[in-house]
Amino acid sequence: MIIRKVLALRGPNIWSRHTVLEAWVDLGALKDTSSAHIPGFNDRLMIWLPSMIEHRCSVGERGGFFQRLRWGTYLAHILEHTTLELQTLCGTPVGYGRARETTEEGVYKVAIRYQDETLGHACLETAHRLLMAAVFDLPFEMESELKRLRDLADRVCLGPSTNAIVDAARARNIPFRRLNSGSLVQFGQGKNQRRIWTAETDSTSAIAESIAQDKQLTKMMLAAAGIPVPEGREVESAEDAWEAAQSIPGPVVVKPVDGNHGRGVFMDLTEEHQVKSAYEEALKEGSGVIVERFASGSEHRLLIVGNKLIAAAAGDAIWVVGDGVSTIEGLIESQVNSNPRRGEDESKPLDRIRMIPLIILTLANQGYTPETVLEPGVKAIIRRNDNLSRDVTDEVHPSVAEHAILAAQIIGLDITGIDLVTEDISRPLEEQGGVIVEINAGPGLLMHLKPEVGKPRAVGEAIIDHMFPDPSDTGRIPIVSVTGTNGKTTVSRLVASIMKAAGHTVGLTCSDGVLVDGRVIDTGDCAGPRSARNVLLNPLVDAAVFEAARGGILREGLGFDKCDCAIVTNIGEGDHLGQKYIDSPRDMFKVKRTPVDVVLPSGTAVLNATDPLVVEMKELSAGSVTFFAIDPEHPVIREHRANGKRVVFVKDAHVVLCEGETETPLVTLEDLPCTHGGRVRFQLENVLAAAAAGWGLGFELPAIRNGLHSFQGNLQDAPARFNVLESSGKTIVVMDGRNTSALRAVIAALEEFPHTKRAVIYSAEEDRRDADIVHQGQMLGDSFDRVTLCEIENEVRPAGEIMQLLRSGAEGRGRVARISEISDWTQAVDAAWRELLPGELLLIQSCTIAKTVKKLQTLLGLEPAEIAA
Repeated sequence: MIIRKVLALRGPNIWSRHTVLEAWVDLGALKDTSSAHIPGFNDRLMIWLPSMIEHRCSVGERGGFFQRLRWGTYLAHILEHTTLELQTLCGTPVGYGRARETTEEGVYKVAIRYQDETLGHACLETAHRLLMAAVFDLPFEMESELKRLRDLADRVCLGPSTNAIVDAARARNIPFRRLNSGSLVQFGQGKNQRRIWTAETDSTSAIAESIAQDKQLTKMMLAAAGIPVPEGREVESAEDAWEAAQSIPGPVVVKPVDGNHGRGVFMDLTEEHQVKSAYEEALKEGSGVIVERFASGSEHRLLIVGNKLIAAAAGDAIWVVGDGVSTIEGLIESQVNSNPRRGEDESKPLDRIRMIPLIILTLANQGYTPETVLEPGVKAIIRRNDNLSRDVTDEVHPSVAEHAILAAQIIGLDITGIDLVTEDISRPLEEQGGVIVEINAGPGLLMHLKPEVGKPRAVGEAIIDHMFPDPSDTGRIPIVSVTGTNGKTTVSRLVASIMKAAGHTVGLTCSDGVLVDGRVIDTGDCAGPRSARNVLLNPLVDAAVFEAARGGILREGLGFDKCDCAIVTNIGEGDHLGQKYIDSPRDMFKVKRTPVDVVLPSGTAVLNATDPLVVEMKELSAGSVTFFAIDPEHPVIREHRANGKRVVFVKDAHVVLCEGETETPLVTLEDLPCTHGGRVRFQLENVLAAAAAGWGLGFELPAIRNGLHSFQGNLQDAPARFNVLESSGKTIVVMDGRNTSALRAVIAALEEFPHTKRAVIYSAEEDRRDADIVHQGQMLGDSFDRVTLCEIENEVRPAGEIMQLLRSGAEGRGRVARISEISDWTQAVDAAWRELLPGELLLIQSCTIAKTVKKLQTLLGLEPAEIAA
């Protein structure tokens, strides 16, 4: 069994609305061998992964997958379940998977959901090795493999604090995206985005963070506001530390000026040697040392979010009890570290106790060492304040909460952890000598999510509500997705024009590039998910239009999770068939439906009523459906309208918006420059789709009308999308169609432009099937008097092969009088232009957009202003 390729589909895709890995699995010699026919295979697999008893599989009950194993199932299916289980055992539970055979015998596509891409890949690779070991009865170290994968999960997956915030965003339908390998996460899109880094937000002040790190400065500012803090000062040396300790009544605390996580904090010190030793250790953890009064009681952590107390936790002293045999170090392992809630990674709410200087000094102050053997029943304190693991939120006295909130405001932190020490959190601090000892930016949340005692608190929800205070605010911007076989780019540009007319700053991605508010950000084919994700990062963008091409959907999924409007222009005969196991228009339906699958309930799907496969998609939209067609009497239009639904069509030389019986003329065909007065039928269909989208987005009719009218369809607005240029009585039409459906539509449109003869410069893309290229040649031979064949961007096929296939189709057809071959596109254009006579028409299939525009400028002597005319 060989894994040929693995694709990470990072957005909604042909399998699922969620992220999946798509593995192309070649079963090779095992293609006809089921699990029931491999001696010992099932037993080995069930021993190694007994927890797969929980997989219900198609049987629909616990143990269902094991039943399938016994009955006999294929290895691709088993690979799916094994990879899912390994991810679950690593703390990222996932349950969706599919395995489907392709048209190539023995080759399967296996889709496996993942939460973290790196971990998902690692689990897939491990699952592959595990199955091969099970097939060939080889040893497999299951425990060591699981440990390796769990260690990887600990390194690469989001921690529990960040995950809690992400889960809260998900519950509110707020889109999120991890921006780096750490905990930087974006919520929302474009102009409405917010960002966090664990428990710090994009509103967290850097100045406030710096203040909080300086404990002495923090104490000074809090004391000035009347908040109880321990008296003390920063010291310069061990001797100075002892001098400061002597000036403070009672025991003292020695700690770093700018330490964190309790490192280097030594408490309840009374002797000179204790203070001086603590000074030396504390200095290792920070840039300076503070000596201050020791406050008796338990340490507490109060979480303040947006000037509200959200949660409070208390920590208690931890000790061991002697047995007369074990050393203190041994007792720590048997009585403390054996607690399953303790561990080294962030998923554990309690830390393992390690023999650090703080612990050693705490023991020394009691007259013990790590090697001391305690008498039976004798207790030794290990840490005076262990992990904060007891929830006390409901016990916090109102005045204590007020002090904590004021402290956060004084320092200037929107999210902060307030550390205070007091005997009783339910009483005012002043009554019992309680003090605030530290302010923490970016506080950990795990103690509040998984307390050892008490109930968990909704801290993630509190942070999300702080960032998005309006409950209806999802941080989304209006997104329109445009897909189909032909017309995608033009429709995308038309919708962007409407959005701009409605007052939006629009981000547009299409096969011509990326534009933000009309400014070119990138050039080339940018109709994929990466370009869409880049636009959603842009804080200027408040509306977006994304062309969703077949290649990007198959390669990586969509670049967004949901959209307000999904437009499907057509499927027709399909395009790029025979690639990636997409072999028919029905297969292409599965690709082009993807944006429709993720239309928001408040959104709409805009569908071509004349394409039967597109019409089928009406059942897939969670929102409404608007059909468009030129003919108002088309059966789909009539039925949808009869049901009181929205349709868009042409009537009495107007584009008409219709809902049930109500017809609203929007714009006359004469006012649509890109349709050349309605003569170019496919452009008119593009206009209908864009108008339906603007209507669905709730734009005012004047904005929709202005957006359509201002779209000129020239070399600037829609380069190579049926641009008509005239010079010296000659007509040039420039188009970018590369498939039979597009060519057929262009040929039909040419009939609306008077001419005596017509010529064409044409090439086919290298990734089309031979039969499709020959068919295009036949259409050329039937429709043009002179055919000049060339090659554009051919890097795969042998030189001249495309021209020969086109020629084989064109030769002997009804109209063509001459077929020429000039492989270089530029030379072909020059030759055809020289030969073109007044009254004749030349159709030029474009090269790259930039090259095409530049060539036409040179050929016709056009100025930039004329390009836009």
